[in-house]
Amino acid sequence: MPSKPSKILETFESPNPESDYTIRIDIPEFTCLCPKTGQPDFATIKIAYVPDQKCIELKSLKMYIWSFRDEGAFHEKVTNDMLADFVTACEPRFMRVTGEFNVRGGIYTTVVAEHKKDDWQAPVLVQLP
Repeated sequence: MPSKPSKILETFESPNPESDYTIRIDIPEFTCLCPKTGQPDFATIKIAYVPDQKCIELKSLKMYIWSFRDEGAFHEKVTNDMLADFVTACEPRFMRVTGEFNVRGGIYTTVVAEHKKDDWQAPVLVQLP
């Protein structure tokens, strides 16, 4: 097998560090294990961030997401751990990680974790007619 799961997140230089722009990434095939039962949990992970100097490289992100497949993790912990790892890797101006977990026992869980640099102000949203 040529690829293996990895916790290493690679980055590349932002092509427009002087601008605020948003990168949105949807990962519809996230899996981890329930730490109580060992059964698989499935989720869509959504990442939205305003990069500063660095962006997350997507192949390394894929290997990072794959690394959770055999790990037991509560939904709240895995979402917050991802945010912490992403922020450490690319130091964004703003980042939001959303874990939308599939139904288990009749309950859907969505966990939202956010990071904002202290000195960053979000641009004013433009509403077009």
